Amino acid sequence: MSNLALDTDSEIVDLEEGDVAALGALRPVPRISVQAFCETESVANPIERAASDRRMTKAHVKVHMGGVPTAIEFYQSAATPNLIILESREEPRQLIASLQRLAEVCDQSTRVVVIGHYNDVWLYRELMRTGISEYVVAPISMADVVSVIAAIFVDPNAAPIGRSIAFVGAKGGVGSSTIAHNVAWAMSTLFTSEVVVADMDLAFGTANINFDQDPAQGIAEAVFAPDRIDEVYLDRLLAQCAERLSLLAAPSTLDRTYDFDAEAFSQLIDTAQRTAPCVVLDVPHIWCGWSKTTLTQADEIVITATPELANLRNTKNLVDTLRRLRPNDPPPRLIINQAGVPKRPEISIEDFAEPLGIEPLAVIPFEPQLFGSASNNGRMLGEMDAQNAIVQSINEMAHVLTGRAESRQRKKSGLEGILERLKIKR
Repeated sequence: MSNLALDTDSEIVDLEEGDVAALGALRPVPRISVQAFCETESVANPIERAASDRRMTKAHVKVHMGGVPTAIEFYQSAATPNLIILESREEPRQLIASLQRLAEVCDQSTRVVVIGHYNDVWLYRELMRTGISEYVVAPISMADVVSVIAAIFVDPNAAPIGRSIAFVGAKGGVGSSTIAHNVAWAMSTLFTSEVVVADMDLAFGTANINFDQDPAQGIAEAVFAPDRIDEVYLDRLLAQCAERLSLLAAPSTLDRTYDFDAEAFSQLIDTAQRTAPCVVLDVPHIWCGWSKTTLTQADEIVITATPELANLRNTKNLVDTLRRLRPNDPPPRLIINQAGVPKRPEISIEDFAEPLGIEPLAVIPFEPQLFGSASNNGRMLGEMDAQNAIVQSINEMAHVLTGRAESRQRKKSGLEGILERLKIKR
């Protein structure tokens, strides 16, 4: 099976499952400059697609048509970047001679990757001996490009970074925050790993209420003082909610406005990912520079919606936009919440999912007693009724979102069947 992606020209590109998995395991590439000199479109296109990948967000990539001779001429009067990618169809000995001429105009600190058309062991050994960072035989894929760059510039001995999972509602009041908090709590209790919840709704966040916390500091201190953010400072801001669950609480006050630039939360999230295997981002239902950046760069996105027309429209807009922003990632996950509200006209689950092309990860029925009691007591659903079917669904979500289980084909619940029969009778 393959994953469909959109390239920079909006063409449909097939990504093999192996490529998707390989990309998902890569760390983000640091802030570097990359210039590529290509002789064929079949090599230039994957490099251009790689430049738009979220793992390459910090890198500045420029693609030129023309091989090694073009690069030599270009760097006669220009400084060389951190990385040069060269495509060459020259035969091995001629390629070695061309690279020797390029070395005369290159800084010693510049790394060079060569994409050639000869699968030659002698050529590979000679290139490695002369200091070339990597030799790749065409054809190449977008995943090959990102993987090669990451292998050169990402420290293989660096500590692993945590997985970021962003929850966002298709509309206000659909329960995205409640689902996010309960899934985070389930992750922390089911698995022996640390989980950090970041409540990014600074004005109206509810994580402190849902977890029954009233910390003096939280996420606002980190965002308003980005120069101070490191693991030690972040640890001081975290409120302990459970044995392995920590919270970056929102102030939930209106004593100031919360206008941020697009990268305002990036450093905070990067730091949190170095401190915990899983970071749950509770993203408010707004569309601005920083929310767009957060969703674009997250490892996983979960959209929560209720089965109504406005929710379907908003979900479709989100899914389509995120597919364009994240062309090399699987589509967002979908959770249908508050299904079966009495006397409310609803879109069937099948009709809701069909235009999205996404099978819901879970369908959560309308249970005001359970959710209301948990909220009023500052407890998670699993603490209120561990055997409840909704709690079991949340546990399954935790397994899927942490990669411990595959998403299973959703079965129609008894509640859905009853609701459909009632609709027929009406």
